Amino acid sequence: MVNTNVSLSGLRLDNPVIPASGTFGYGKEYAKLYDINILGSLSFKGTTRDPRFGNPQPRIAECSQGMINSVGLQNPGLASVIDKELPELAKIYEKPVIANVSGFSLEEYVECAKAMDDQRQVGIIEINVSCPNVNHGGMAFGVLPESAGEITRAVKKVTKKPIYIKLSPNVTDIVSIAKACEDAGADGLSLINTLLGMRIDIKKRQPVIANKMGGFSGPAIFPVALRMVYQVANAVKIPIIGMGGVSSAEDVIEMMMAGATAVQVGAANLVNPYACKEIIETLPRVMEALGIENLEDIIGCVK
Repeated sequence: MVNTNVSLSGLRLDNPVIPASGTFGYGKEYAKLYDINILGSLSFKGTTRDPRFGNPQPRIAECSQGMINSVGLQNPGLASVIDKELPELAKIYEKPVIANVSGFSLEEYVECAKAMDDQRQVGIIEINVSCPNVNHGGMAFGVLPESAGEITRAVKKVTKKPIYIKLSPNVTDIVSIAKACEDAGADGLSLINTLLGMRIDIKKRQPVIANKMGGFSGPAIFPVALRMVYQVANAVKIPIIGMGGVSSAEDVIEMMMAGATAVQVGAANLVNPYACKEIIETLPRVMEALGIENLEDIIGCVK
């Protein structure tokens, strides 16, 4: 009998499979299809202090082996998430969840993180400094080690729960940013967010997406994500949640061998709503075939 349990900053997960923020909402739609309590955890939709309608449409473009989105952090805002969405989520999911938060200023990050720290069902706070779909916020804080470190220090001062910083791949040196976050007190890291991409409608001779560019995700970015997880894992001592194009149990194993302790599944959920369920069900069989008894034994085994 194989053991799929992993420990993430003191949280014991039944398995390392976590739906990525923005691809699973607050779980309600998926809970109609299967018991979402089989998930290791759940990173719910990114929260900002104020409600956001998001970017203008169209904001989705299909690509070979992936998709581009420019949703723009659409969400009901901090107060509504705490008063309505989290209590509703607690009715269908009994395990600790990951609260993904974003901001357009240092003060907004602090306010959101502090509020999530007070929520009983939140086990980890994921600080998104890497969203490519908004102006003057998100990724602006994650492209330099200094600003990423500043955000990390600020939220750590007002929280007791583990803080994971979600990093952007749209940088020259992701390792220096990861190390800056670790030095500033981050408990863990999430990587990677989407790559910046674009599509053009050749008949209309204009960008497909109203915002022109957006976040490219899906299987095509998996090798890039794997490389960055490997690089960061060999440079820091804090745990990593790996993501980017993960769509199979084999991908989960590969991500963990590169250094991830847990793995988030993103775009695959939008293609196949049963993606996480199928990965979780397949994982033990893949482990047995590879001679893996305890999943934690393979974390960072590739040097």
